[in-house]
Amino acid sequence: MNSHKKKMIAPIIASAFMILYYIVYFGFLASLLEGIWKYAFGIIPLVLVAVTICVCIERIKEIKKGEEDDISKY
Repeated sequence: MNSHKKKMIAPIIASAFMILYYIVYFGFLASLLEGIWKYAFGIIPLVLVAVTICVCIERIKEIKKGEEDDISKY
């Protein structure tokens, strides 16, 4: 397996777990609430999932460019 592909596994798995957590946690909360709060707790995880996916895509792009250790820039 290519070394870049090995380094992409961790961000993908971490993102998948975070997305699953957001959906389960906020889904549970939304099932307990009524009215406008139910919709608010439906929108919040969608926004968090979108941000998580964007961050994961950016990290994969960095890994493909060879910037595995992006902290060294600072």
